Amino acid sequence: MILACQNISKTFGTTQILQSVSFHVNEREKAAIVGINGAGKSTLLKIIMGELSPDEGEIILSKGSTIGYLSQHQNLSSDHTLHEEMLTVKQDIINLDMQIRALELDMKNAEGDRLNQLLSTYTRLMHDFETQNGYAYQSEVTGILKGLGFSEEDFSKKVNTLSGGQKTRIALGKLLLSKPDIILLDEPTNHLDLVSIAWLETFLLNYNGAVIVVAHDRYFLDKVVSKVIELDHTKATTFEGNYSAYVDKKAMVQNALLKQYLNQQKEIKHQEEVIAKLRSFNREKSIKRAESREKLLNKIERVDKPTEHTQMHFSLEPRVISGNDVLSITGLSKSYGNLKLFSDLSFDIKRGEKVAIIGNNGTGKTTILKIINGLVAADAGEIKLGSKVQIGFYDQEHQVLDPDKTLFDELQDTYPHLDNTTIRNILAAFLFTEDDVFKRIKDISGGERGRVSLAKLMLSEANLLILDEPTNHLDIVSKEILENALNHYSGTVLYVSHDRYFINKTATRIMDLTEQTLLNYIGNYDYYLEKKPEIELAYLGKSKDNQSVSTANKTGAFGFPATTLSSIASPDLGSDTDSISDNKLTWQQQKEEQARQRKRKSDLKKTEDEIHLIETRNEEIDLLLTKEEIYTDVSKLIELNNEKKENEARLEELLEQWELLAGEE
Repeated sequence: MILACQNISKTFGTTQILQSVSFHVNEREKAAIVGINGAGKSTLLKIIMGELSPDEGEIILSKGSTIGYLSQHQNLSSDHTLHEEMLTVKQDIINLDMQIRALELDMKNAEGDRLNQLLSTYTRLMHDFETQNGYAYQSEVTGILKGLGFSEEDFSKKVNTLSGGQKTRIALGKLLLSKPDIILLDEPTNHLDLVSIAWLETFLLNYNGAVIVVAHDRYFLDKVVSKVIELDHTKATTFEGNYSAYVDKKAMVQNALLKQYLNQQKEIKHQEEVIAKLRSFNREKSIKRAESREKLLNKIERVDKPTEHTQMHFSLEPRVISGNDVLSITGLSKSYGNLKLFSDLSFDIKRGEKVAIIGNNGTGKTTILKIINGLVAADAGEIKLGSKVQIGFYDQEHQVLDPDKTLFDELQDTYPHLDNTTIRNILAAFLFTEDDVFKRIKDISGGERGRVSLAKLMLSEANLLILDEPTNHLDIVSKEILENALNHYSGTVLYVSHDRYFINKTATRIMDLTEQTLLNYIGNYDYYLEKKPEIELAYLGKSKDNQSVSTANKTGAFGFPATTLSSIASPDLGSDTDSISDNKLTWQQQKEEQARQRKRKSDLKKTEDEIHLIETRNEEIDLLLTKEEIYTDVSKLIELNNEKKENEARLEELLEQWELLAGEE
């Protein structure tokens, strides 16, 4: 064990964020911390780093262990170049190298004891240099920079001239280069393209230290982690396995808890009915039995109902069905000055397709979407929309939102035909309630702006959705809701995303923007990974023989069918037979149980009827015993008293029998 969190609690104001959170991480273990936005993931990382103090609990770090942290937001400021900034991490080795070079010069002119002394120092420093892998530090720096998506031309750029995302990548590179025993990463994939994310996955999998990562990238978590720590309603639960294993186990746990809760509620209701029935018999012994049962019922440790998070609810449905040909693009080109993004792109999109455009950062993916939407002018090319096509656009920068408007006004001004109640209901479906609807767009978070944009998208009733990074700023639960909405959407979708899990769940086709052109894959992301080497080889082969490859870029030119005959598995007759047998057995057991319950209910009713008859007869006897002609007749008096004694004995038997039958439910 290299790190342990023991009973960590943290409150901000009156809001409890973490309560008695405990877990541990072993050496070289890769763990994820997951939870909805606001669950306390980043807070927990800051407590581990000592940037925040817990209200209760302690962080235990293995003696002598080093720890490094990449926060979500970096404010890196430096006059260094990228390469120089990375080298600051290796300053100790650089200093050691300089000492060794200086010693080499000194030894040229030294003699005798002085030389021996210098040689001894030289040997010791060389050993330290080799131990610290000094010969490889330059290649390490280059490898990490290239892995994080920087070209050699970028190495000489000043850090202060970089974008926020690029600075975050430099901060990540410095952290990886420093090789602490524990790495804490808060959303490390946010500013990485798909190639860089894949590189980071491999780096972390092979990393000799422990890693704790907070990320909404589910594909990344599946690849990297072997433990998931879930923060939910201030508590922590640990699940062994990757993200997909966590999802499965979480569902099993939730189902088991819900079943346990429902079973207990059913038993409580049953016991309450038994108690009420025993009291209704209005006999001293039945009342005592009722009181005894009530005491036992009050001592039961009640199972809490499993908590569920409030989720946004929405569906997408086009108002008008488009023609089969939705979008046709021919000869599309775009450059910014000397920077050529792409040239002579051509592709078609048909009704019902869910098409993802992927590619490295800066290749022009978002530009393609903006050109289609008329927000950016193309240098060349033709864009044709099909019959009855209506576009709904979601942009990652949310420029379709007016920052000075309230959420309510944003929807009302866009859709003036909607009444106030409808607008409030729509916003409530996206988790904006009460006074939240009167907040200004500029005052809400990126995730909240994303939800407002999704609300507008839903109301648009468009039949062609064009989405630019729709999962940015969404937590995992919200991503899954969006995936479900898109998978049930009967219209057409064209989107740009670096969320591989999202692509895998929603895409029916992938277009990879690479080397200024598009490669087409008829399938989801897993299919893309499988066919990528084959298709790129086909593309590169064609590019060698024929310099113009744009004519081959129409839909399907480099695509392969997503399914083959080999993927159609033959039926497993043995397992089917077992299944049929099991079903028969289950059916037979169900029939026997149904018959048992019918008999129990019948016996219960007969018992209750007999109890009622005897109690009615006892009431008649009590009335008879008050009459003079009875209590003056000794033989009649004895006869009635004997009958009542027999009735009381029988009632005791019947009450026990009734209680036994009632308890068998």
